[in-house]
Amino acid sequence: MLRDILRGEAQVEAVVEVIRAADADVLLLTGIDMDAHGATLEALEGRLAEAGAPYPHLFTAPGNTGVRSGLDLDGDGRVEEPEDAHGFGRFPGEGSMAVLSRYPLGDVTEMTTVLWRDLPGGDPWFASDEAEAVQRLSSVAHWDVPVELPGGALHLLALSATPPVFDGEEDRNGRRAEDELRMWQIYLEGGLGGPPGGPAVVAGRVNVDPVDGEGRREVLAALLGGPLQDPAPEGPGGAAEADTGQSGPPAQDTVDWDGPGNLRVDYVLPQAGLEVAGAGVLWPVEGAPLDGLSLATAQAASRHRLVWVDLVLDR
Repeated sequence: MLRDILRGEAQVEAVVEVIRAADADVLLLTGIDMDAHGATLEALEGRLAEAGAPYPHLFTAPGNTGVRSGLDLDGDGRVEEPEDAHGFGRFPGEGSMAVLSRYPLGDVTEMTTVLWRDLPGGDPWFASDEAEAVQRLSSVAHWDVPVELPGGALHLLALSATPPVFDGEEDRNGRRAEDELRMWQIYLEGGLGGPPGGPAVVAGRVNVDPVDGEGRREVLAALLGGPLQDPAPEGPGGAAEADTGQSGPPAQDTVDWDGPGNLRVDYVLPQAGLEVAGAGVLWPVEGAPLDGLSLATAQAASRHRLVWVDLVLDR
């Protein structure tokens, strides 16, 4: 990733255009390769500043992707595979996360090393007793990132859950994805060191559609019906490219996959009671740019589309 940024690769330039078009004050990136010292993130911010979209306040940290466990975590009889890392990855930092902000960031609470077996009410599956003793819950990371606004801190509760597929009848990845979201449910309710010291927004790749595709939806439904609200963001391109067999609202889709088709898997979910002024998915249609962004550029950047929410906060 660092090499691609320094070379000005086409996908990097497309990502820069998407971020510039979104014009967000606070940005969470998922599925982005990170290094332990933050050089990649600094290089990306430098390119964004050159494009007129500076983000002076940055955060990233080593997550679980590619961190070797030394054990057979998925129970296939082999070790030292990407599936046997604490989070799927061929190298540490593959498919990680980063936060970019125009506002200062406070001290981040990291929950990335919480063991899956220690999650209250969780539904884990382990290949062995040895795996149970070391398996972390976060496939990437869980961060409580305070964004220091003039009226007080807004807490960004970030995650990037594992896809609920690529497993067997034991549904290991489906269980894990649900429990990764459950962690924030428990935190908001006061467990695991919570609740956050101020209003919060859960954001990231939840990897579960409310209606279609694979995955467990119980925790997502409970959050949307309780501590969080769903701004129901829409993008015109999601509706234009949706599969006709889907039963959910296609304009709310956030990803275009070759096999499963269009699904809603990326979320920005403000705490209930916060005032939402607007929301959307930055998904243009052919021949009709959205906020100056063309469909071709959005597609070149990622299969995922950027989700945005505008909040009105007391100052």
